[in-house]
Amino acid sequence: MKTRIALPTLDNKGLGSLVSEHFGRCAYFAIADIEDNRIQSVKTVDNPYAGQHAPGQIPEFIHQQEAKVMLAGGMGHRAVAFFEQYGIEAVTGAAGTVLQAIQAYLDGQLNGASPCAESQQHHDHDHDNGEHSHHKE
Repeated sequence: MKTRIALPTLDNKGLGSLVSEHFGRCAYFAIADIEDNRIQSVKTVDNPYAGQHAPGQIPEFIHQQEAKVMLAGGMGHRAVAFFEQYGIEAVTGAAGTVLQAIQAYLDGQLNGASPCAESQQHHDHDHDNGEHSHHKE
């Protein structure tokens, strides 16, 4: 199996980067190439939309990076739909470092997308208040 995985990160430390809880406002994305369930390479790219609420633009950017999977802490229904339009699998529940999140995904511990609790009400607010709640159903 050969695939490319994207993850939102807080810093630029490759596999040691910390996964950002809010993919839309992260500073960077780690882009990892996976083959035979092993990480072959990882690069970090700047998020051109950092700090903006840009629905649809980040999924398009991730598509341009040729990623097939987006691992994130959480995301709203609309974001999941945008990723799906580009054929990108949206997976939530990612935490820790890029290495830990990718390993959890490869081990089958992460699959599917559960929207953050706030997005179930309405997704026109600021997530930087630290009140995220992510649930697997």
